[in-house]
Amino acid sequence: MPQLTRPAVLQLVLLLSAVPAQYLISRWSGTTVTQRYHASARLFRIWKDLRTSYLNGTAWMDWGDQQMSSAKSLLGLEEDKLKDSRPIETMLLDNDLEFFGASKKVRSPRPPYVFLRVGDMVMESKGHMVGVVVSWDSELRAPQEWVDKVYSNSEVPKAENTPHYKVLFSGPGSSSLLVAYLPQTQLMRFTGTRPEIPTLENYFSHFDGQRFVMQPWLSEMFPEDEKEDK
Repeated sequence: MPQLTRPAVLQLVLLLSAVPAQYLISRWSGTTVTQRYHASARLFRIWKDLRTSYLNGTAWMDWGDQQMSSAKSLLGLEEDKLKDSRPIETMLLDNDLEFFGASKKVRSPRPPYVFLRVGDMVMESKGHMVGVVVSWDSELRAPQEWVDKVYSNSEVPKAENTPHYKVLFSGPGSSSLLVAYLPQTQLMRFTGTRPEIPTLENYFSHFDGQRFVMQPWLSEMFPEDEKEDK
């Protein structure tokens, strides 16, 4: 039986998807080539705006990337020369460069201006989503590429000296996860119903009714975060 190579598989997928994709684009955006081009370009700009937000979806981002890549191939549009942000999205989950709250250093003493603690439930101010803090940095620690996308030039100096928190949110599906790296100015402590977020058991042993209690390994990194503020 002949073996299908990766290029052959890609060509087969594109051939099978070309007709329904072209039909969908024409129904959505119009019948002329010019209408389809401008509508498709608008769609790609919306997608880029989503990708430069604070949130990273482990479930829908991969799917969206695949669909956008297929659509661009079908429409004959060239990829932008900007750097691919996929490695940054991966680093939001974990990395060895100490970005996005991934440092394994013990956070002690805990600066008094770091208001939130690991295990706190929080609500972010833009989308009013409820999540849980799993790490923090006393100041911004992120790749310059990410900083340039998220903050304007005038915002960078203030952001660099603002505590940032790694927060887990529930994604669009029951088993999907959103990971965010957010400044303290966009978060507020939340009390209420416990959020159902995948992978929380990796960080916390249980929920005590107000906040999540850290696993021993996490408590060693944030030894002062389980102490109550006086």
